[in-house]
Amino acid sequence: MSPFSTSAVRRASLETSAPEPLDIDQYHRVADIYIDNLVAKLEEMQEEREDVDCEYSNTLLPSTFSNVSPLDQPVLLIFFFTQSGVLTLAFPPIGTYVLNKQPPNKQIWLSSPKSGPKRYDYVLVPVSPSSTPEASEGMSGGDGAAQSGVGVEGQEMKGEWVYIRDGSTLTGLLEEELGVRMNNV
Repeated sequence: MSPFSTSAVRRASLETSAPEPLDIDQYHRVADIYIDNLVAKLEEMQEEREDVDCEYSNTLLPSTFSNVSPLDQPVLLIFFFTQSGVLTLAFPPIGTYVLNKQPPNKQIWLSSPKSGPKRYDYVLVPVSPSSTPEASEGMSGGDGAAQSGVGVEGQEMKGEWVYIRDGSTLTGLLEEELGVRMNNV
């Protein structure tokens, strides 16, 4: 068996393993929501364990959107998104994890000392029947940025960061290797 096995990691349905066609602003919103929630969970863990060290650095860049007001006056809206956030987590005795955004590919990359490097795409996957309202809470991060909807035959769908090669999810890997519960964010 490979040292990079992910046998117990939660897997997305292979039927829905095509990345969502996100524009760059949508990508930044869903990636930032996920990473911000992960950082919050890791900071909680850091408070409980002296040996855990979490460091997140990012650069905020403006993204513009033009629109026309009801008075036919041009309006320029400016949003800020994280360009290329890098999260470094020292997690003894396992080692150091590095997670970062890859805007050109619209992916989140993770380097794990336990399971190796992976590139996660944002994919809409079927919501499992065992999902509870509490488990799906926070999917949109409160601003509707994460996508959800209805798939084939009326199946409810939700957004998930998925490693396309084997269908494993970033959320599943974080839970298995670090004990971090993301509550389907």
